[in-house]
Amino acid sequence: MISDKLKSIIRHEFDAEDIELNERTTANEVPGWDSFSHISIIHQVEKQFGIRFKALEVMGLRNLGDLQELINRKIG
Repeated sequence: MISDKLKSIIRHEFDAEDIELNERTTANEVPGWDSFSHISIIHQVEKQFGIRFKALEVMGLRNLGDLQELINRKIG
C-alpha cells in the first residue's frame, strides 16, 4: 500500500490531486513525470521522511511499490 504521505508528495509535484496512484504505478503512467520531476520527488521524499537514498537504490526502482518498500526499510 502506498502511504498517504508519498501520494501527497507526488500529487503536489504535479499539482494534481486526482492522480490515481498504487503499488504498480510507474513514471510512464503519470503525465509530465520526467527526469527533472523524478529528481524533485526523490528529494522531497528524502526531506519529508528524513532519509537518504543511494543512487543505486533509486536506479533500481520500477514502480511506486518499490519506492514505498525502500522508504519503509529506511525508516525501519
